[in-house]
Amino acid sequence: MARGQSPTVRRRRLASELRRLREAAKLTIEEVGEKLECSASKISRIETGHVGVTPRDARDLLELYEVAPDRLEALVQLSREARKKGWWHAYNEVFTGAFVGLESDASSLRAFQALLVPGLLQTEDYIRAVMRSIRPDWPEAEVERRVGARMERQRLLTDPEPPNYWAIIDEAVLRRTVGGPGVMREQLLRLCEIGTLPNVTIQVIPFEAGAHSSMEGPFLILGFPEQMDPDVVYVDTTTGGVYLEEQADVQRYTLMFDHLRASAASPDDSVHLVSQIAERLSRQREE
Repeated sequence: MARGQSPTVRRRRLASELRRLREAAKLTIEEVGEKLECSASKISRIETGHVGVTPRDARDLLELYEVAPDRLEALVQLSREARKKGWWHAYNEVFTGAFVGLESDASSLRAFQALLVPGLLQTEDYIRAVMRSIRPDWPEAEVERRVGARMERQRLLTDPEPPNYWAIIDEAVLRRTVGGPGVMREQLLRLCEIGTLPNVTIQVIPFEAGAHSSMEGPFLILGFPEQMDPDVVYVDTTTGGVYLEEQADVQRYTLMFDHLRASAASPDDSVHLVSQIAERLSRQREE
């Protein structure tokens, strides 16, 4: 599926528009449920994007909101497109929630990581080492399935129309030898290589910078090309992810990211630091 056609983003867009149209019609969720003889919770789940909406339901809602015929048909078509499956559906057991669908259609990605190399920048062996450490109970087939899924995600950065990707990494990520010196050296060289892509910027926050604005943990800000698709912040947790879409939350994390950029070494100095650590690991292997 080509970028710009993510069903996840289309579902989010449709949900937002249905909520806006209901409010413009001055109807409550309960009133809509009563008029369409369905539960208010169904309408609520549709408007929050937690469930998809069939073309039939979309038409019923839009007719109730007295939407003009041409606009109505356009939104019904959007509901059809939102029900299509993206490439990530082949990895349903790996990717849960809306994250990959949103990521696949983003025009900009601004990431901060304090513990691990960001997923889009990881090598296969680094991914394996991380997964085996986090979930030692997983069978080898499960690990390999997840490695393949993550490598598929990484094609995003070399897409003909890739997003602008800006990653800020704490120096601790570089110093932690994941998978042994050989694996970590290859991972660091990978960072240097991918950092040369015109759409990728990598910065490192050195230890000497001291405390910084995101000591609490990693996050990702996803930006979208269409104005009707507002930015969203994804905050990673050990039990899953939290999505923040309120404008105040997005602004707070955007400001946090700007402060991180100011605290970090320049992109050139960052790549130089990564190269130095990679060279040190090479000497350790030789010894």
